[in-house]
Amino acid sequence: MSYRFTDLTAACADEWRAYIEHDFVRQLAAGTLEEEAFRHYLKQDYLFLMHFGRAYALAVYKSRDMAELRHSLEGLKTIIDVELELHIDYCREWGISESDLAALPEARATMAYTRYVLDTGNRGDLLDMHVALAPCLVGYGEISQWQARQPFTVRGDANPYEKWLKMYESDAFQEAMRDEIAWLDTRLADVTPERFAQLTTTFRDATRLEIDFWQMGLDRAD
Repeated sequence: MSYRFTDLTAACADEWRAYIEHDFVRQLAAGTLEEEAFRHYLKQDYLFLMHFGRAYALAVYKSRDMAELRHSLEGLKTIIDVELELHIDYCREWGISESDLAALPEARATMAYTRYVLDTGNRGDLLDMHVALAPCLVGYGEISQWQARQPFTVRGDANPYEKWLKMYESDAFQEAMRDEIAWLDTRLADVTPERFAQLTTTFRDATRLEIDFWQMGLDRAD
């Protein structure tokens, strides 16, 4: 039997839907999210991106050939040199300085998901780690598509989160999502049913932790 990424989302349909359609995501699309909740999310997302970079550094170490090495290295460079810098600039627009970000304590939801990803990568191989990261990279792309289809989504200057919405619907991000799905599809195609069951557990757990991350932002939880 040949598996694909969509088999993971189908196996975890309830969790995936709860993540993709979370109240935080709905309120972002509608422009009704409390600004302090969004600021809290932005701060913690900075810390998440730092650990995301660490995960790709681990992926470099775990690479077994030049193709994997180049793929992991490009991911690391994109996060550190592009995504983090863009995030810092965006935080400034919301009144959050780089020194504020440097002094942040981690919320429990941030620690839970990021350490889960790193632990999964340490225990397993590249596929394990990419499956643990998929709710973030692939999920944000699917969330953007879902938001675009909703009648309550507000666009333009009427939505204070318009720039966030545009970030994840951009051609660059959507292409990155498609590339990650293609990478996963290639590797999932050869796994055994037993191995797929293990990966499904990883994907479900990671998705649940992403749900907690949205809820952390909504509740402004420490």
